[in-house]
Parts: sequence; C-alpha cells; structure tokens
Amino acid sequence: MANPGVGEHRSGCPINLSIEVLGDKWSLVVLRDVMFGDRHYFRELLTGSEEGIASNILADRLRRLVANGLLWTSDDASHKQKIRYSLTEAGIQLVPVMAALGSWGRRHLPASHELSVRAEVLERGGPELWERFMDELREQHLGTPRRAGQASVFAELNTAYAAAIATAP
Repeated sequence: MANPGVGEHRSGCPINLSIEVLGDKWSLVVLRDVMFGDRHYFRELLTGSEEGIASNILADRLRRLVANGLLWTSDDASHKQKIRYSLTEAGIQLVPVMAALGSWGRRHLPASHELSVRAEVLERGGPELWERFMDELREQHLGTPRRAGQASVFAELNTAYAAAIATAP
C-alpha cells in the first residue's frame, strides 16, 4: 500500500506511524508555516511558502493534516468562504520535533543563515523555551491562556529573524 489513509497503517511501529502522517514532502512545511509563520488561511500558506507549494498539493496536505488531527478548522466570521486553520494539541506537541529537525538541518545541510536563525534560537533555548512556545501556541490556536508575564517566544523568534535579514549580504 503506497499511501495509507487515516486508519490504514503498514505497522504499529511509532516511527512508521509518524512517517505515515508526516513523511511526505510538504506536511512538515505546512505545519512549520502555521507554527512559526503565523499563517492560518489557505491564501497565506500558498503565497507565503518559500518553497512554492502548488495549490492542489496545499489543499491535499491541509485535508490530510486535519484528518490526522494535527490541524483543526473554523469558519472565519469576516468571510463565509474563508476557513481558518489552527494547530491542535497534537500539532503543538511537534515543537520539539521541529526544533530537532531545524537543528539537524542547520548543522548538516546547506541552510541559509537567515532561515536558520529561528532554529538556533530554539536550540539554545532548549526544552524550557519549547514549553513556553507551546504554551503561546496553545493560547493562539486553542484559546488556552498562558501564564501572565511570560515573554513572547514568537516575538523573540521573529526579532532574531528580522535581525538576520537586516544583516544579510
């Protein structure tokens, strides 16, 4: 079976099961853009993709990520045909995975400095920063208030990125 659907699995191995959900070319990129790019709408995800995802592929991946419980949808009150995509708790819990992938890619692949800076911040901050970021994502995507007085990890990541862009050759 080349492409198992939800409920059909090659084996019960947790690595295999994770790869069946996340192992295609685009799913983690879409999740990255929702998680770190603050993109919630199809058009934002389509036009904001540095990698140039095709609209039919994006639509398919969004459907699959919703079906697999990593994203959830809600209607946009401002426009009847607009759908907002948000992370579920399972999607939010991918922050450590994304941090590890970013760290590995930064170390072993020809990643640009500008696009690596967020991975550097996450690596330096470690699990404590990841937990704070997950709390911030829970507030943004699930409506769960985070502890008062916590500095924004999202703002820290964006400040680091903006500084890297400003100093890029």
